Amino acid sequence: MFSATQSPYLVPFDKKFHLSDFSSRPPKNVAGKKKLQKNLAARVDELAELQRVLYAHDRYALLLVFQAMDAGGKDSTIRSVMSGVNPAGCQVFSFKQPSTEELDHDFLWRSSKRLPERGRIGIFNRSYYEEVLVLRVHPELLENEKLPGKKHTGSLWRARYKSICDHEKHLARNGTVILKFWLNVSPEAQRQRFLSRLNEPEKNWKFSSADMKERRLWSRYMAAYEGALKATSKPWAPWYAIPADNKPFMRLTVAEIIVSTLKSLKLKYPRVSKRERARFDEMRRILMKNDPLS
Repeated sequence: MFSATQSPYLVPFDKKFHLSDFSSRPPKNVAGKKKLQKNLAARVDELAELQRVLYAHDRYALLLVFQAMDAGGKDSTIRSVMSGVNPAGCQVFSFKQPSTEELDHDFLWRSSKRLPERGRIGIFNRSYYEEVLVLRVHPELLENEKLPGKKHTGSLWRARYKSICDHEKHLARNGTVILKFWLNVSPEAQRQRFLSRLNEPEKNWKFSSADMKERRLWSRYMAAYEGALKATSKPWAPWYAIPADNKPFMRLTVAEIIVSTLKSLKLKYPRVSKRERARFDEMRRILMKNDPLS
């Protein structure tokens, strides 16, 4: 398993990222579906144990950010990768259209309230990055935010990139480990998944006519993604552009990056002091008498 810092899907920190450099397809020599699923199961087991140590260690929080076009595989990836993690140590938040209250605050406010505490894994299914993705494609939505002064969109996006980078650096300084995954799905794979949603009754609920409207804006979304990832992939909050046309490969790759990152933290169960251990010995002797009330 490769190190997360050496992943071929790591978006470079030098702002030289171009979408054309990252394929939506896995490598040609990728293993078959069954092998990928077997490897994922092994990583899920590792992640479950690492999460327990993360909780006991109580020095770090882990924030996982997932962004993708519709049908990119966010939900299924989160479900598959986190399937073995204790629900008490993990929390998932999906960010939809902002409420009136949320629009009356700065754009980072609603996600800041959902950050994981130390010892826990927090997952953002979409995130504050919607503010430089969806709003860049639909700048008319900025009217809802009632921002002061004139809106010079070029400078606005640069300012928001800076706010995001500063926000993430602050979190990292205080113990939040941030991993950001862009699930890079192709237009053809999205088309096939949309057809599946339309053709299979149990998947109909996943489809909306609005999905087709957004699909027609594909090139504008790709420009927004390129700009956002280029500006905000940093050593303290890296982006990974994960090939998403092959779902088993995508899930395994995400799991490997998470496991590798947690291993790099050198997490340990807390050590009990000699004084406390002596008290344990006393409590053990009492309990061994089979009289817990003595």
